Amino acid sequence: MSKKISGSEYPIFKIFSSEFDYVIPSYQRPYAWTTEEASELFDDLFDFYKQEKDDGYFLGSIVLIKEEIKPNAEVIDGQQRLTTLTILLAALTSFFEGELRIDYSGYIREPGKQSQGLASKPRLALRERDRTFFSYYVQDLHFDELIALDPQTLPNEAQKNIYKNSMLLLDKLNETFDGDVNALSEFGAFIIQRCYLVAVSTPSQKSAFRVFSVMNSRGLDLLPTDIIKADVIGKIASEKDKELYNERWEEMEVQAGRNEFNDLFSYIRMIFAKFKPKKAILDEFRAHVIPQAKSPEDLIENILEPFTDAFMTAKKCQYKSTENAQDINFLLKWLNRIDNSDWLPSAILFLAQKSNDSEYVIWFFKKLERLAAYLHICAKGINQRIERYAKVLDELQSAHSLDKPLNSIDLTADEKQEMLEALDGSIYGLTARRRNYLILRLDSFLSDGAATYDPSLLTIEHVLPQTVNPDSEWAELWPDEDNRDIWQHRIANLVPLTQKRNSKAQNYDFDKKKTAYFGGKKGVSSYILTTQVLHTEKWTPEVVKNRQDDLLGVLGDNWDLGSI
Repeated sequence: MSKKISGSEYPIFKIFSSEFDYVIPSYQRPYAWTTEEASELFDDLFDFYKQEKDDGYFLGSIVLIKEEIKPNAEVIDGQQRLTTLTILLAALTSFFEGELRIDYSGYIREPGKQSQGLASKPRLALRERDRTFFSYYVQDLHFDELIALDPQTLPNEAQKNIYKNSMLLLDKLNETFDGDVNALSEFGAFIIQRCYLVAVSTPSQKSAFRVFSVMNSRGLDLLPTDIIKADVIGKIASEKDKELYNERWEEMEVQAGRNEFNDLFSYIRMIFAKFKPKKAILDEFRAHVIPQAKSPEDLIENILEPFTDAFMTAKKCQYKSTENAQDINFLLKWLNRIDNSDWLPSAILFLAQKSNDSEYVIWFFKKLERLAAYLHICAKGINQRIERYAKVLDELQSAHSLDKPLNSIDLTADEKQEMLEALDGSIYGLTARRRNYLILRLDSFLSDGAATYDPSLLTIEHVLPQTVNPDSEWAELWPDEDNRDIWQHRIANLVPLTQKRNSKAQNYDFDKKKTAYFGGKKGVSSYILTTQVLHTEKWTPEVVKNRQDDLLGVLGDNWDLGSI
């Protein structure tokens, strides 16, 4: 069998002819074009038709797994265009009668030729789930019955998109041509004769995907997970098992969400590779993950499914257990506030292994949140984070339990000291994400986890103002400018507020500032840190020093850091 890649430009009357028998493989995503894309396609076609009397219109490219002398064509890229063009041609055909209707019907269905061994069937077969629906209502031209359906009762988004795009294109044709059969026929002839697609064909699935990956198209791009899915499902021997595991794959994708499911594959890659990616996720997943499975079925059952469940637990904070669930989900919420997701591979692997042991789970996530907070607050770069989490991943793949727990998840003595020094330093100088995380986490320690926070409403403000008027009370309480500089940006002098306040009020004397600036409309605050300030009589250097010691003690105790 020839392995060469061939590409040719075909008019639509060739694209929808006996030369091609299109099948959308089960691993492909469902039909996803909305009325926005379908409307754009129609408008582009009609505008070109009105303005250009002779030139051809290029509709883009499709990529097929297809042998040269056989019509069978597995669509790797182009499903969206082929399906929408079929709907448009069927909608056009529905306006015709007699010989014209028979003529146009031939572009939608193979009429069959007994002498050539050609059976009558649709020229495009969608995925199994939507094939019968599309064939009956669109390709068999039962639009009157389709119109009578309630789209809300349709079982999936693909069928809803088929319904909506059919209604849209029928309306567009009706409004544009007002039932003028001659005008409709001329527009149809333009589509059939002067519109072109480039069909790139290769008998090899691997080369078809390679071609697809370097081509631009008007379709909705496949994600790496779609291509991995094709690899994996395609290697399952039994057709019945292919359908079964394809459904299991799609259930995972629906559970996680399409883009999130794609993200999950990068986390799974990290679990096995344990280093920063050097190539595209497709290549890395094939190199580091797929070889770990004994079979395609094993990959789905024992890697993808448990890791998807663990991923959803970690991302959605939905750990379930008769004990410790609330505390564990509370820790997961804080982990999800970190400005990177590098902690997720460790969380996913651990939950996939030990989710039934809630005592060990809460032990682990207390340690993981502290490690993530250390890397976050101390501004470790991506290479440092990956290297640090790789140690945890490596140990997770050895025997461990609550009786013999992980060591790598703990902070070293040097890391604890570094974190304590960062906590005792200039907190206001941290980036907003780091500063906000720390101050809200501290407030949560003080509230025993009872408080809830909306970071979008948060501002961090100084008690001792950054600018001190020489004639103010602040100048009397803090006469030493160097001493003010020492304490101004440290955690004891910072409070969280739920909204921006008048900048002029920042320099009010302490008593007035408490009521007008910190206390809110009702003179109270939802933050423990701010409430403590409201209950303080004077804001002197001694008060701030004692507060600093107290707050560092709270952080040290809750994160088990010891003392500076």
